[in-house]
Amino acid sequence: MIYHVNGILEYCEPGFCVIDCNGVGYKLTVSDNTFSAVCSHTGEREKLLTYLQVREDGVELFGFKTNDELSAFKLLITVSGVGPKAAMAILSLLTPDKLSQAIVSEDTKAISRASGVGAKTAARVVLELKDKVAKQYFASSSVEVVSAPTVSAVKGKGNLSEALDALIVLGYSRAEAQKALAGIDPKLEVEKIIPLALAKLF
Repeated sequence: MIYHVNGILEYCEPGFCVIDCNGVGYKLTVSDNTFSAVCSHTGEREKLLTYLQVREDGVELFGFKTNDELSAFKLLITVSGVGPKAAMAILSLLTPDKLSQAIVSEDTKAISRASGVGAKTAARVVLELKDKVAKQYFASSSVEVVSAPTVSAVKGKGNLSEALDALIVLGYSRAEAQKALAGIDPKLEVEKIIPLALAKLF
């Protein structure tokens, strides 16, 4: 298993790049997001995390600039009908954070805009990954929570507390998250609170 490739970025174009490691050039299939992050570094040392796909008809090495993108890729290919190519198309359109938002809010339209990914595939992504994403990002912890309809600093492990944590993990500031959660019934389940809050943030 090749964990990462670290060498001189010899060539880069949308879809793939080549990294020279001691005279051996490794071709890595990359998302548009990774391409954008490394394309200006041609001739410089670059490190990409990797995923090696071995099939009967060939071997392909996928490269990722961040561990979050690699983790999202591995999660996507667990979905029935989603192979590495479709996963890369989704990650070319959506960053890992935006993908998490789309899954949690059941925004299948955002996912289906990826090249080669239809509405049915997007629906499977949401259906099969929503619980996994919830377990990964919505773990309860003791943080400041929001009381509706006003924002107040209260310690606890309620549903609003979990939702606040989740929104922060998804990239929103604490102030944005608190404002979005204000007015939402704290008795609702976290899985229902998050989409309501995200609707205010979009």
